[in-house]
Amino acid sequence: MRVVRAALPVVPIRGVRRGAPRWPRISIVTCSYQQARYLEQAMRSVLEQDYPALEYVVIDGGSRDGSREVIRRHAGALAYWVSEPDRGQTDALRKGFRRASGAICGWLCSDDLLLPGALRAVAAFFRARPDVAAAYGDALWIDDSGRFLRPKREMGFSRFVLLHDHNYVPQPSMFWRRELYEAVGGLDPAFDLAMDADLWERFSRHGRIAHIPRYLSCMRFYPEQKTRSRHHDAAREDALIRGRARRDAGSTLAARARRLAARGLRIAAKAAAGGYGASVPREHLEWLKRCASSPAAGK
Repeated sequence: MRVVRAALPVVPIRGVRRGAPRWPRISIVTCSYQQARYLEQAMRSVLEQDYPALEYVVIDGGSRDGSREVIRRHAGALAYWVSEPDRGQTDALRKGFRRASGAICGWLCSDDLLLPGALRAVAAFFRARPDVAAAYGDALWIDDSGRFLRPKREMGFSRFVLLHDHNYVPQPSMFWRRELYEAVGGLDPAFDLAMDADLWERFSRHGRIAHIPRYLSCMRFYPEQKTRSRHHDAAREDALIRGRARRDAGSTLAARARRLAARGLRIAAKAAAGGYGASVPREHLEWLKRCASSPAAGK
């Protein structure tokens, strides 16, 4: 397998006026394998953020479906990219974050999208909240063609709900300070599906996690998704996270009681946050329609 590498300087976005706020560098890592159909739109959703301090890293697992050609079209705007065999998604992400140098980091899978203005909103939030180590926003569910399905407006962070109900944090809407990622040792290569839930759980032991009440990303929902097609494996990894984090597991009855309590808290908190029946800004829906109808869609 031929390996393609490119190590280029970060390309600043033009048009930033003198006297403009000093924006923190944000590193985004995109991992991909055989996802040429979605990769163009995912990359454009990052590169068209108009964020003046973006560092974008793309790690492809040696795809043969045209993904490398997609990446090459945008190589001049990337800090680093590579296309070579790896040991899966978590390995690719770890590789990407080793190359990243931003004060704030996050990742975008190749079938997801960042909404316009997301990175400026994230930077402004972290700048205003020095007490916060990680923060996540809301998301929109879309189908495999990029059509809007439903909103995912979220509650504030609860470690109790994360451990005893489910991982409700929308992964592409989560961002964190570099020091936090380094403090927990980064992504754990032992996890292939629940690597995000595992990371959030370890984040929660070392720093404050907050919620940004704004839609930041779009997540695709389709049958071929890894977490859907390998549901039993995902459940097994989730159980490992919960089991490791519980110091006093107690009886099966106590575990069921905690799950019921977490579920009740989840429903009440999400309702209070307006998560049920939430509206979506018209500009987001119009942007999605333009994306779905663009020549790159479906390729």
